[in-house]
Amino acid sequence: MQTWYLPAFLAFVFWGLWALFPKITTRLIEPRSALFFQALGAFCVALVVLATLNFRPQWDARAVPLALLTGALGMIGGIAYMFAIARGPAMLVSVLTALYPLLTVVLAWAFMGETVSLRQWAGIMLALFAMVLLAG
Repeated sequence: MQTWYLPAFLAFVFWGLWALFPKITTRLIEPRSALFFQALGAFCVALVVLATLNFRPQWDARAVPLALLTGALGMIGGIAYMFAIARGPAMLVSVLTALYPLLTVVLAWAFMGETVSLRQWAGIMLALFAMVLLAG
């Protein structure tokens, strides 16, 4: 078995639960409060994991701003997700927002020179078609 299978499966399970719980939470509290507690939970997990690994941060003047931007983009996406899931059906919101890797693939192809095969382009087109079918 490939060494990445188990972590990929765990990400699938945890992200699947992560995408559902805000629907339940935002029925009880407003999205901003839900996001606050979600961020607090993430911070606690990060502290425990980093402390367990005897983590010492590396500093690079180019990488640190990018990492901070990554965190900010993720949190802004989380805010948008919380408001969407509070207002829309979990089935549609979670599936449509979970197609974000399509943007990553296209940007990596366009700006980083990564290759995308004809079959992979077909998969992207099918995913976009699925999004249209789900949203309609």
